[in-house]
Amino acid sequence: MTYAITQTCCTDATCIAACPVNCIHPTPEEKDFGRTEMLFIDPKACIDCGACADACPVDAILPVESLTGAQKEYGAVNAAYFEDREPEPAVDGPNFHAWSEPVFERSLPSDFAPLRIAVVGTGPAGMYAVEDLLLHTGAEVTLVDRLPVAGGLIRYGVAPDHPSTKKAGDAFARFHTHPRVRMFLGLDVGTDITPEELAAHHDAVVYAVGAGADRRLGIPGEDLPGSISATTFVSWYNAHPEVAPDAVGLSTERVVVVGNGNVAVDTARILVSDPDTLAAGDIAAHALDALRSGGVREVVLLGRRGPAEAAYTRPELLALKHLPGVELVVDDHDPRTGAAIDAAGPGDKAAVLRGVTRAKVDWSLAPAAGRRIVIRFHSAPVEVLGDDGVRAVRVTGGAG
Repeated sequence: MTYAITQTCCTDATCIAACPVNCIHPTPEEKDFGRTEMLFIDPKACIDCGACADACPVDAILPVESLTGAQKEYGAVNAAYFEDREPEPAVDGPNFHAWSEPVFERSLPSDFAPLRIAVVGTGPAGMYAVEDLLLHTGAEVTLVDRLPVAGGLIRYGVAPDHPSTKKAGDAFARFHTHPRVRMFLGLDVGTDITPEELAAHHDAVVYAVGAGADRRLGIPGEDLPGSISATTFVSWYNAHPEVAPDAVGLSTERVVVVGNGNVAVDTARILVSDPDTLAAGDIAAHALDALRSGGVREVVLLGRRGPAEAAYTRPELLALKHLPGVELVVDDHDPRTGAAIDAAGPGDKAAVLRGVTRAKVDWSLAPAAGRRIVIRFHSAPVEVLGDDGVRAVRVTGGAG
């Protein structure tokens, strides 16, 4: 039986190196590498050896015959990538010089003292830098993170119902105790130590840290109680030490999420998922209690562009279609939405929405019975309404 790559693909190419027959694409040598949402296994070339599954750090590779539920579609997703696809041009062709691959030497002669490199940030970016330094140079590495627990976005940014994705942190953790690594947690560069002090004791400093502030909407009312950033919400359900357990209130029936990226999809999914299912992951206890006692039954995803331009990936959208006990609805308020879905090609994100209920939602009514996620395209927030808290959101393309 052939293998397929599923939703939790981390695209770090470990599986490509393990495959003995080069059936996983795009490879780092191909122009599409880093541009696709995930990697794909060619079912015609796969020899069913399972080497890729053993190498995958996030358990995203499974036999096609064993796929169940929402994962069943990934057999077709993998196969569709290779339909009518021309093979990559060979390097030694009539339009290329027959030169060998360039070699970039990253190690120093043995008579030089080893480099001392500081890496600020223990998330994926920082740890990939550390991995390269340890594998290809003799550098001594100082790891610094302002939080008391290492991991960065792997620890505090991945949704708790994606435990396989978080397993990537296990691969990084092996470098924390490497003999050429020193790690300092709870050390804030800029507060506990200055950048100049850090640089004075190292040959180079790599800053692998994320954005230090949330992105503002710039609309009236966004500072009302009940209006929070996605950063706060994600940190709240992941028990980030800088976000209080009572930072999020879930007493309302309807929540509006601005954006159509993967974080927006994560937010919507967590809000309407069965708490008993979430309890099997590593969600914060205070978040689980709030979800159990809260009243959220409907989440509205606002996207200012259409379904063809949405920022979420196909795997995350596919997961929404198969969320147990949750109806997925597309607000059909704008004719461009349905037209884009109907015209989408097989590999387009918009095509995933075929078969999803389309309806013109009356927002003056309370949410319908049950739980649902409504995607409203061609809408952007222009004002948050309310006195002592959020009461409604006015959006483009009709009343919100």
